[in-house]
Amino acid sequence: MFHFTFRRSHDFLSIGVLVIALLGCASGLVAQTPRTPSDVVREFYKAMHEHRFKEAWSLTIYKQAVDGLNAEEMEDLRPDFEEKAAVIPDQVEISGEQISGDSATVFVKVPINEATPQNISQPVTLIKSGGAWIIGDEANQAIVKKAGRRFFLDALIAQHHSDIEDLLKRVIAVQIVYAQQHDTFGDMAALINAGLIPKAAGDPKELGYNFRVTVGKDGKTYVAGAEPARYGHTGKLSYWMDQAGTIKSVDNGGKPMSERPAKD
Repeated sequence: MFHFTFRRSHDFLSIGVLVIALLGCASGLVAQTPRTPSDVVREFYKAMHEHRFKEAWSLTIYKQAVDGLNAEEMEDLRPDFEEKAAVIPDQVEISGEQISGDSATVFVKVPINEATPQNISQPVTLIKSGGAWIIGDEANQAIVKKAGRRFFLDALIAQHHSDIEDLLKRVIAVQIVYAQQHDTFGDMAALINAGLIPKAAGDPKELGYNFRVTVGKDGKTYVAGAEPARYGHTGKLSYWMDQAGTIKSVDNGGKPMSERPAKD
């Protein structure tokens, strides 16, 4: 999916820690032996690395969030899942685990890089559920259980809404730059070719929205609009903005907004 540098954090289990920490060396598991917390962490990493996302999330508190998803919905979520998998470091070593009753913590070594200039260990929390260890905690498990299969889908919609609002604000800024250089506003193709907005802005599959920028005949005005690529799945709000920077949005079933929407 299309994300900017101002990407916000998700409400669910800190994926920043999760994808960095759940990275023990993949190894085969003994079928008859219950998986230890470290085994679960290793298997989660292996499944994410191989893009077996449904299997990966089934090892976490998010199992209920993916169990009911159909193939088309999983495809909607795939770009976001692939983005999470892409930031997994190549080499992370599990340094130990602690078990206390029905909770456990697995410690992994994060490789040295610019963000972590020295060796550190990151903790991964697990709980026992149904006799098996899963990644996550009880508080977040309750949130996922309440949302069910809508958990990731609603999070995706919220992310896309935020991305579109950020993109519209970016268009306001880059149009000023473009107009100074060309004495006219630029449509979306021109802004992309000038390197002022990413190519992903024109990719509904990645952005989750059909986004456009249309310039008036005199080159002194423009409007931008966006509608969900799949209403109710990749977004719910339709957006409209003019050269004055007035941004309006409305849920109108995925149809384009007119210049004067019925409601803001």
